[in-house]
Amino acid sequence: MSIYVIGDIHGCLGHLERLLEEVNPDLSRDRLVFVGDYIDRGLCSRGVVEYLVRLKARHPGDRIICLKGNHEAMFLDFLTGKDRELFLFNGGRSTLREYWGENWQNLKELRLPPEHEIFFRELLPFYETPEYFFVHAGVKPGVPLHEQSEEDLLWIRGEFIMSFEDFGKKIVFGHTPFRAPLIMPNKLGIDTGAVYGNFLTCVKLPEEEFFFAGEF
Repeated sequence: MSIYVIGDIHGCLGHLERLLEEVNPDLSRDRLVFVGDYIDRGLCSRGVVEYLVRLKARHPGDRIICLKGNHEAMFLDFLTGKDRELFLFNGGRSTLREYWGENWQNLKELRLPPEHEIFFRELLPFYETPEYFFVHAGVKPGVPLHEQSEEDLLWIRGEFIMSFEDFGKKIVFGHTPFRAPLIMPNKLGIDTGAVYGNFLTCVKLPEEEFFFAGEF
């Protein structure tokens, strides 16, 4: 079994489609892990979610793992009336327009399509195997993996990225964009800024073979 892990998509549906055409995982045997941030900033956030909803429907079970990113967390908070300015400040308007049009501010209630609501509600904070710990942003050094706060799993940056600590498992994460994948003994960073004009990255494990779609 191989594990294919895809970095932050941020509405870049074309990148995702091309990347999966190239990777072509055998989902009767392999696993496909997405590390979150499917929405915001890009042009096709709703399209990315719809693509993943259909992909999961075609391959039920545990072959496709979708993690929660900080942008999904902000979106869910926005829909309940919490921290709305934070979501808007972080590129959320593009997602709101895709779901409800330019009139989204005048709607009394913003309701997601049922399949999309289920998708967002079922996103996981992390996923792990004996060798790897998959998460959106990273983990706090000095804290056991199973005692991490969701705040750190979704938002942490500098102190995790700069850490050479042995976390017990290799951490595979997104959230912080790099020009090229970050490869360190204790971690792999695979957000390569597709929405900023760079490329979308997939890493095949355990080989650490990389695939890319987009602009170099």
